[in-house]
Amino acid sequence: MNKFTTPLGSMLLLMMTTTLTACSQSEVGNDEMSQHYTMSDFGKVKKFDTHVHANKQATAFIEQAQEDNFELLTINVDYPDFPPIDEQQDIALSLTQAYPDTLYFAATFSMHNWDSPAWAPSVQQRLDKALENGAKAVKVWKNIGMSFRDNEQQLVMIDDKGLDPIFDHLTQLDVPVIGHQGEPHNCWLPIEQMSVNNDKQYFAAHPQYHMYLHPEMPSYEAQMAARNNMLDKHPQMHFVGAHLASLEWSVDAMSKFLQRYPDATLDLAARMGQVQAQSVQDINKVRAFFIQYQDRILYATDLTHSPDAEAQVFKNSVHQKWLEDWRYLNTDTKFTVPEVDGTVTGLALPKSVIDKIYYHNARRVFSIN
Repeated sequence: MNKFTTPLGSMLLLMMTTTLTACSQSEVGNDEMSQHYTMSDFGKVKKFDTHVHANKQATAFIEQAQEDNFELLTINVDYPDFPPIDEQQDIALSLTQAYPDTLYFAATFSMHNWDSPAWAPSVQQRLDKALENGAKAVKVWKNIGMSFRDNEQQLVMIDDKGLDPIFDHLTQLDVPVIGHQGEPHNCWLPIEQMSVNNDKQYFAAHPQYHMYLHPEMPSYEAQMAARNNMLDKHPQMHFVGAHLASLEWSVDAMSKFLQRYPDATLDLAARMGQVQAQSVQDINKVRAFFIQYQDRILYATDLTHSPDAEAQVFKNSVHQKWLEDWRYLNTDTKFTVPEVDGTVTGLALPKSVIDKIYYHNARRVFSIN
C-alpha cells in the first residue's frame, strides 16, 4: 500500500503541496521585489525633486534638471539668508513661465505686522495672487516656533490661533501646505549622541543654534506637539512634512505620524544622511518603511541655487547629489558617505516604488497634470 494513501499520508502530502505552493509564491514575490533600477537607468527615468530653491535668475538649474530628466519644485521661504520673498517669487514666476514643463513653485508669506488685524487678510490676498500665478503649494518655515516673536516677545508657535484663518483658507482651496517645524532631532541632543557627522560638526561650531544648550527654548517634543495640534485642528489639510517632518531620526516615528495623518506626505529634503544612518543599523527595516509608505514619500534634496553660484560648478554639484541619492535608493552597492560612520548599502528599492517616490507622488500631491 502506498504510504500516502493513509489519512496521515494524505495530510503529509497536503502539507508538502501547500509548502511548495507557498515557496513558489514567495519566489515570485521576491523576484518582483528584486527588480530595481541601475546607475545606467538614471537619465532614462522621469524624476521630480520636490524641494529646491532657485534663488538666481539664471538657467543653470533648469539646464541640469533637463539633462538629468528632472522636474523641480522651487520653494519660496522667509529665510534671512535668502533674497527677500518678493524677489524669490519674481524669480520663480519668471522661470516657471519660461520653463513650464520643468519648474513649478511654492509660495510663502511673511510674519511682518503679525500683531496687526490686517495681517491675516493681507497674507490671504498675497497667497491668492500667488496661486492665481500658478503656485502649487505654500511653505511655512521654522521661524514660526523657533525665532519669530510677537509684540510681547512671546514665540509664535505653528498652532497659534492667529494662523488658523490662513490654514483654513488653504485647506478649503485644497492647497498643500509644506511645513518645516523645528530642527533635526539631533539639535536637542549632546554632540556625542548625534546620529550624523555633519550635525555634530555644525552644532559644535554654532552653539547658538544648538537647542540642547538652550533649555529656555521650546523642546523638540513641544515643537512636534504644536505641529500635530495644528494638523488636528485642520484634519482636511494636505500637509507635506518637509525634511521628513523633523522625524528623520526614526522610521518608527515617521510611520506613527503617517498613520495618524492619512493625508500627509513626507519629503526627503536634506535628511538622506539620517536615513542612511538608520539603514547602517537595520537596512531591512528602512527598506520596509519605503516600500510600505511608497505612496507617501517625495524625493527631495533642498538644493539651493545661490545668487553668487558659478553656473558650471553648481551644475556639477547638483548632478553629483542626484547621482548619490539614486545610488542609495536604487542599487545594492556598498559605499561610504561623510555624514555616516561605517559602510552604507543601497536599498535597491523596486522600480515601481521608485517611480512613485521620484515622480508620480509629486505630480499627484501638487496637482500637476
